[in-house]
Amino acid sequence: MTAYDAVPELSLAAFTEGDAAARAGFQEALYEGLAYFGFVILKDHPVSKELLARAYAASAAFFALGEEDKLAHMVGADGQRGYTPFGREHAKDASAPDLKEFWHVGREFPPDDKLADVYPPNVWPDRPGDFRQTFLELYAALEGAGLLMLDALAPSLGLGPEYFRDMAGEGNSILRLLHYPPVPEVADPASVRAAAHEDINLITILVAANGAGLQLLDRNGEWLPVETDPDNLIVDAGDMLARITNGRIPATTHRVVNPEGPTEIVNVSRYSMPFFMHPRPDAVLSCIESCRDPEIEGRARYPDITAMDFLRERLAEIGLGG
Repeated sequence: MTAYDAVPELSLAAFTEGDAAARAGFQEALYEGLAYFGFVILKDHPVSKELLARAYAASAAFFALGEEDKLAHMVGADGQRGYTPFGREHAKDASAPDLKEFWHVGREFPPDDKLADVYPPNVWPDRPGDFRQTFLELYAALEGAGLLMLDALAPSLGLGPEYFRDMAGEGNSILRLLHYPPVPEVADPASVRAAAHEDINLITILVAANGAGLQLLDRNGEWLPVETDPDNLIVDAGDMLARITNGRIPATTHRVVNPEGPTEIVNVSRYSMPFFMHPRPDAVLSCIESCRDPEIEGRARYPDITAMDFLRERLAEIGLGG
């Protein structure tokens, strides 16, 4: 396995537009980066700079609204759609809440679609006026990039090109709009913007945030900053991908630390927009044949479970259980 001292940056255009050698090189580097770090950085992707700028502006405008306006869009106890207020979510086994608020956008269907009763409906604020259109566009763009990456990953796991599209096509994916406000002086000393955790889903595609703070825990037990151009995408593997690859691809622990330095310069709002790519609720998370280990009893570390049952377990662990 290739050893890295920084998260590798890969050009998605090498896979989508390159010749056979370029495509093969991208596929190999994608697998090696995920297997080593659980993270890669993606450049030359199809998500436009104009759309990203519009999305950041719309997110900031919404979170600048008064608390009453935001709480009017809080839907349900599990946080799957709409607004979740500051201090509600915590990392698994953490004693203190994270210092963040967020909004969830899910897949949108016509009322007569077969999946309209499976996924909860989105809710939309009246302000800002372009909120709905902007984030439906971003949802579609990030999902497209994610499916391309899963297409590229499949051969390294001995899978056909249809495997991940069958699993994640029309999946229960979530676009999260995150706002980390300036850290208040009265905050619990144990609270950080996002405590150390692993993601639940297959892969997360994170629009590089407009502020520093993201760190991953590397193989030496050291916290490594993850920084890149603001137009690039940061991709990490989640628990579901780790589960079906029998741990061959790890769900790497990561966190967002509180700012350090002059308060008026660094203790400011931070915004990010992760896209959590999930399978369909009825998809079975089962160990991929090429990843089965003859030295493990049953050759798989984890029993089969549906994506929905696994999601419910994990949501309960982070304070978003229904």
